[in-house]
Amino acid sequence: MSKGYFVTATGTDVGKTFITALLVKKWRDSGIDAGYYKAALSGAELRDGKWVAGDADYVKRIANLPDSQEQLVSYIYKEAVSPHLAARKEGNPVEIAKVQADFKAAYARHEFIFAEGSGGIICPIRYDDQKIFLVDIMKTLGLPLLIVTTAALGSINACVLTVEYARSCGLSIRGLIVNRYGSSGNLEMEDDNIRMMQDLTGLEILAKIKDGDTDLGVQPF
Repeated sequence: MSKGYFVTATGTDVGKTFITALLVKKWRDSGIDAGYYKAALSGAELRDGKWVAGDADYVKRIANLPDSQEQLVSYIYKEAVSPHLAARKEGNPVEIAKVQADFKAAYARHEFIFAEGSGGIICPIRYDDQKIFLVDIMKTLGLPLLIVTTAALGSINACVLTVEYARSCGLSIRGLIVNRYGSSGNLEMEDDNIRMMQDLTGLEILAKIKDGDTDLGVQPF
C-alpha cells in the first residue's frame, strides 16, 4: 500500500470530492490516520461572512478531519472558474514551492494522504509568466493516481483519454473508481462501458459507487 493517492477525474462534476470523502472516511474508519490536501480550489462559498473551501469542508465533515481549512487547501479562489483564470482576476497565483511545503506538512500530520485535484488532469492551475497544469501538481506530489469516472454515455472516451495522457506524462495509476453507478437507468450500457474501460486501459475497477452511498463498499487498497 502506498502512503497516499492523488484523486483526479475524467472531468469536472464527475464527483471526485464525493468519492474523496468516502475514501478518507473508509481509511479512517479502518484505523488508518488518513488526511486530505488540495492545492487550489475555485468557487469558494460565502458562509456567515467567511469564504469557505466547499470541497475541503465537505471532506472534513464527512471524514471527521481535525485539520483547519488553511491546512487542507493552499489556494482558495472565490469565482467558480478554472484556477488560472480565478488567480488572474483575484491575484495570489499558485506557487509550486508553497504547494510542496503545504503537502509536506499535511503528509507529516497523517500516515496516509488523499490529494484531490481541480477539474481534469489538464486543468490549468496557473497561466501567466509561469504555466502550471494539474499534471504538474501530480508530478510534484508524486502519488499514484485514482481516476474517478462514470459509466454513462461518453465515459469510455473520457476515461481512456485521461489514462493515456497520464501515462504519457509518466504518472502511475492505481486504478479506476466508477461513480454514480446505475444513475443512467441502463445497466447493460454501464456494465459494458465498465468492461470496455477495463479492457482498453488494463486498469482495475477499485469500487463502484451509487448516488447516495455513505460507504466506499470496499476495504482500503
